[in-house]
Amino acid sequence: MSEIQAIFQQHPAIWITVASLFGLLVGSFLNVVINRLPVMMEREWKRECRALLAGENAPVTSDDEPFDLVRPRSACPRCGSSIRAWQNVPVLSWLWLRGRCANCGQPISWQYPVVEIASAALVGLAAWQFGPTPLALAVFLFSCALLAASVIDLKTQLLPDVFTLPLLWLGLLLPILLPDYHLTLDEAVLGAAFGYLALWAVYWLFRLVTGKEGMGFGDFKLLAALGAWLGWQMLPLVILFSALAGSVIGIAMILLLRHDRRIPIPFGPYLAIAGLVALYLGEPIMAAYLGGPL
Repeated sequence: MSEIQAIFQQHPAIWITVASLFGLLVGSFLNVVINRLPVMMEREWKRECRALLAGENAPVTSDDEPFDLVRPRSACPRCGSSIRAWQNVPVLSWLWLRGRCANCGQPISWQYPVVEIASAALVGLAAWQFGPTPLALAVFLFSCALLAASVIDLKTQLLPDVFTLPLLWLGLLLPILLPDYHLTLDEAVLGAAFGYLALWAVYWLFRLVTGKEGMGFGDFKLLAALGAWLGWQMLPLVILFSALAGSVIGIAMILLLRHDRRIPIPFGPYLAIAGLVALYLGEPIMAAYLGGPL
């Protein structure tokens, strides 16, 4: 055991505080990912389409200019002024600027502080639950990936493979990498397989009955990843809770916010919420339902 890890174990409050502050910084980075990754994906799709249609003679457009998680420098989307370092401090900068651009005064989206606070809370919760252990670090990645994927799905109705597939593979590797992991490799593999097939079957049944697509393939991959992390035993709870949350929130949006019924509501965020609930509360919920310990 390292000296730092020993200090964190002796002083859990320090460990949770450090982890939460780290979560704030991660949340700031997640905002960059949330805003830029869909644009990067769209530009890549356009380049591939142009190359397919025109081959080597494909015209050069603005989509070919450098655009990734680092370039160009962060700027106000309205006036184009660059974001200075002091304006990029998680939460505090947003509060100091009163939620407005320092140059043009236009409102800055609530997304930024909400994602940063949510990231800090999720990382702090993992630190409190699992202590200064390798499993806590894995849950950091799990929670933050679910957060970013959920916000992207809400904004664009996309669940990028860059989140779902690494989560799936990491969930399958953890029983091998961590000797005291709560799942066996068999349980993780069955969870991934049953998770994917469950929504795949629902998708095709809905399509055969209605002739429409009820959900995207990203939802299949996300539930497969949750199954790999949580095991096949937790899949009924995840599916039930996500369906219940989706139904309640969807009906509320239609009745209270006049949401157009023809516009699909992303299912990924509900799966993510259900996955986190199952991670922390799944065993006591299942034990209470079954009338005894799992």
